[in-house]
Amino acid sequence: MFYRSSNIVARIFDRQLRTPAPGTSVHHARKFYENLVPSYTVYEVECPDHSFRKFTDDGQYLISFSRNHQELIVYRPRWLSFSCKDEDCDQHDLPSKAKRFDSFFTQLYCVPLASCNELICKDFFLYMESNQFGLFATSTAQIHDAPAVGGAVQGVPSIEKITFHLLRLEDGSILDKKVFCNDFVNLTHNMGVFLYDDLLAIVSLRYQTIHILQIRDSGNLVDVRAIGEFCREDDELFLNSNAQHQLPGNHTENNIHQDQGQPNLGRSFLSGIKQRLLSFIFQGLWNEERDDTLRVQGLRKKFYFHFQDYVDLIIWKVQFMDRHHLLIKFGSVDGGPQVSRNADHHPAFVAVYNMDTTEIVSFYQNSADELYTLFEQFCDHFHATSRNSMYMNFISSHSNNIHALEQLRSIKDKASNSSQFVKKMLASLPFSCQSQSPSPYFDQSLFRFDDKLISATDRHRQSTDHPIKFILRKPPYSLKFKIKPGPEAGSMDGRAKKISSFLFHPILPLALSVQQTLFLQPSVVNIHFRR
Repeated sequence: MFYRSSNIVARIFDRQLRTPAPGTSVHHARKFYENLVPSYTVYEVECPDHSFRKFTDDGQYLISFSRNHQELIVYRPRWLSFSCKDEDCDQHDLPSKAKRFDSFFTQLYCVPLASCNELICKDFFLYMESNQFGLFATSTAQIHDAPAVGGAVQGVPSIEKITFHLLRLEDGSILDKKVFCNDFVNLTHNMGVFLYDDLLAIVSLRYQTIHILQIRDSGNLVDVRAIGEFCREDDELFLNSNAQHQLPGNHTENNIHQDQGQPNLGRSFLSGIKQRLLSFIFQGLWNEERDDTLRVQGLRKKFYFHFQDYVDLIIWKVQFMDRHHLLIKFGSVDGGPQVSRNADHHPAFVAVYNMDTTEIVSFYQNSADELYTLFEQFCDHFHATSRNSMYMNFISSHSNNIHALEQLRSIKDKASNSSQFVKKMLASLPFSCQSQSPSPYFDQSLFRFDDKLISATDRHRQSTDHPIKFILRKPPYSLKFKIKPGPEAGSMDGRAKKISSFLFHPILPLALSVQQTLFLQPSVVNIHFRR
């Protein structure tokens, strides 16, 4: 079904008379957003000096934090309403009262989350749409030169206390908490935590453990399993029971060792996940050759020569593929979270792990052409979204949108080094959870825009004094609306470095642009909406 007219009234009549093909009704309904755009801007809105995080994926809440990173403030979006005595109100400017933040949003509550020396992690927030639960995090300061004790990885920083808070967003009630002590979880842009349906994966970088939790309907965070040193629930029991039979019979000495926490019986072994990985690599190389002589030569060259490199790999990042499979990124300590911007320059590997069988299913280096082909053709399969998140199913990618695919191939053709291009593209795997906006204005089948200045990806960007244009993809290819961060007349201080963030409502023609400098000055907030 193709709308013959760009006029919204004609499109409504068209919709009444013609039925779209099965399975395409939502896509055709989204075409109405070509007519319903945030074409009016209120510049420098009077608003609280908060750090605005994002709209929830169902559009019910706007999440923000206080500037001291101690309190959570939640708003309900509401549409602007005001009275006008004249006949043609659209030609008049908005009254001053209508230009305030509270004309568009109603504060529901303010909840103190951080305690003592903890601060709210302003870049972290996950939303469970089915129950309207929100997951937040607070933490103490990082210790960069912390000693590697108790099996910790050398070179990974430590945080004395990390607390995850599960809240019911309807009323702000704190339902449960999960605390990690002297550990490190990468909370920037949700990188170290992934939510899929009711399952939560939290990656302890310091102790190389993937903690799988379940969020119950009652609001409880329940431990399901921990994948790392052990893979099966009875692995630790099995190793301890065998070690007790093999230790010398000096019970006094054994008791002393146990009291001091020595010896660490698992320390003489590689971790369970590392053994699974090495076994998969070995078996794959073993099956490559049928001749025993060639097989031994291949193992010596490809496995034993790189054995220590494989042993030294650490888990960087994890995402769910479904309820049974994890996509795990392995790399060296040097390429860890502190240098994530240059992650494509460090050797890295991606593995698919089956939690039920505890087996590695597949294993690729981040420069593998086969993995890139899968990434290009089946990108949506890597974006594992919860079954209840209907809005997330319409995010544009190069595997579901011809315009995004053409853009990717154009970048590929211009790349001077094919291997570096593949590494750069695959550096995004595994994807961060809930890192993209489902707003229809980022649908690349509807609008064209400069993705260097703005995109669906949740990231701060260097600000520009020029408005960002959204142009129709289809005839008449006209400019539909502009988004301009910062003051209407532009910044007075051209030397100050400014960054901008954009918060688009997932359903309504409503967006916030937030421009801030690096000197802790109050942010400039603009509201863009359809008048």
